[in-house]
Amino acid sequence: MPELHELSVAEAAAQIRQGTLSPVALAESLLARIDALDGDLQAWVTIDRDAVLSAARQREAEVQRGEILGPIHGVPVGLKDIFYTEGMLTACGSKVYADFVPEFDGTSVAKIKSAGGIILGKAVTTEFATSDPSPTRNPWNMEHTPGGSSSGSSAAVAARMVPAALGSQTGGSTCRPAAYNGIVGLKPTYGRISRYGVAPVSWSLDHVGILTRTVADAALMLMVLSGADDNDPGSLREPVPDFVAQMAEHDRPPRIGLVRQYYQDYATPEIWAHTEAIANQLAEAGAEVEELPLPDSFARVHSFQRIVMNVECAAFHQANHRIRAADYGPRIRGGMEMGMIIPTATYMKAQRLRRQFRADMSEMAAKVDVVMTPATPAPAPKDLNTTGDAAFQQPWTAAGLPTVVVSTGLSELGMPMAVQFGGPWAQEGQVLGAAQWCERIAALNQAPPV
Repeated sequence: MPELHELSVAEAAAQIRQGTLSPVALAESLLARIDALDGDLQAWVTIDRDAVLSAARQREAEVQRGEILGPIHGVPVGLKDIFYTEGMLTACGSKVYADFVPEFDGTSVAKIKSAGGIILGKAVTTEFATSDPSPTRNPWNMEHTPGGSSSGSSAAVAARMVPAALGSQTGGSTCRPAAYNGIVGLKPTYGRISRYGVAPVSWSLDHVGILTRTVADAALMLMVLSGADDNDPGSLREPVPDFVAQMAEHDRPPRIGLVRQYYQDYATPEIWAHTEAIANQLAEAGAEVEELPLPDSFARVHSFQRIVMNVECAAFHQANHRIRAADYGPRIRGGMEMGMIIPTATYMKAQRLRRQFRADMSEMAAKVDVVMTPATPAPAPKDLNTTGDAAFQQPWTAAGLPTVVVSTGLSELGMPMAVQFGGPWAQEGQVLGAAQWCERIAALNQAPPV
C-alpha cells in the first residue's frame, strides 16, 4: 500500500469519494512531508496550515453528507506563486509584490475550489515567472537546478509533497521543469485555461500549465481547469471536450512524427540516444514512427518569441520599473529594458511571423497523431544560477499548440530524462492518449531519493 503522500490525484479522489480516505488525513500527511523535506528543497513560500486543515475538515464533512463538489473533492493542489488567491500573499517571487494580497481568486483557483480541491499553498516561482533563479533545489540532486519558472511547483510534485500543482509557460516554464524533475508536464492549447488572475509575463504567449506525476492526473486537472472566461479575452470559446474520454480513446499505438532536424544537433549525445531508444521501444510496441521535417519558419521562432515576450513583459512592468527598477532581478530587468526599446514595427513583424509559424506547425502536426522530440537539450544542469534551456519548448509555446512531457529514464548521473509530445490545435485528448500509452510502455516507476 502506498503512503498517503504518494497517492495520485485520481487515486486520492476515488478513495475520498468511496469514504476510505479522510481528506484531513491526506492533508496532514502532505503537510508532514513538507515539514520533513522543504527545509532543504525550498519548494514552498506560503502555506496557511490552519486554512488547509479547515478546508480538509469541511470536505470531509461534505463527504459524510454525500455532497461531492467535483472530481478532485478533498485533494490538495499547489499553486505557483503568481496565481491570485483571495486573502493569501501572492508575491510572485519579487520584492515589487512582496506585500501583495489579492482580493479575489484567479479563475484557475476558483475552479479548483469549486471542484472540491484544497489549496495547499503557494509554490516558489522565479521572479515574475522569468529567468532569475529561485532558491528551490532539484529533489533528484540538490546541486542541480529544478528548472524554472515553475520551480517550486515541479519540485513539490516530484518530492511527493502534493499530487498536483499549477505552473505557467511563456517559453518553457512548465514542461522544462517537469522534465528536469521527472514528472508529467502539460501545456495545453493557448487559451484552453483562463489566465485571469495570473500575473502575466506576455499576454499573447502565457499558458497555464499543469504538473502531476501521471498523465491521467494531467487530463483530470485539465477537465477541472478548462473553459471560456469573459475575463480573459484570449480564452478559447469552444465547448470543453471530455479530455479523459478522449485520452482513453487515443490510448493506443500512435503514429509518431520524430523530429530529428534541429533537435538532434542541439541535444547532448546522451539525450538524443535516449530519445531514439524510446522511439524504438515505442515502435516495437506497435507505434508507427516516421521522421518529420520542420517547417522553414522554424528557423526564426526563437527570435520572434523573445521579441514578443520582452515587449509585453515591459508593457506590464513599465510603471513599476519607472519607480522601482532596482527592486527587480538582473535578468527580468534586462529583458524588460530590452523590450522598452524594441520598435513597434519590429514587434508587429514578430507577431506576423508567429502567426505564420503557428499555421505551419499546425499543418506539420496534423500529419501524425503526435510529434515527438526530446523534452530538453540536456538533463538538469549542475548549476543553481540557471533555470536551464527552454529551446525545445519555445516553439510549441509560440505556436500555442498542446504539449505533454513524460519522464522516460535517468541519465548516467542519475538525473531524469524525458520526451515531449506535441499535437494539433485544441487536440489535448489526442496528445494525452499517446502520452499515456508511452507512459505505460516505458513502465517507469521512478521517484527522487528524498
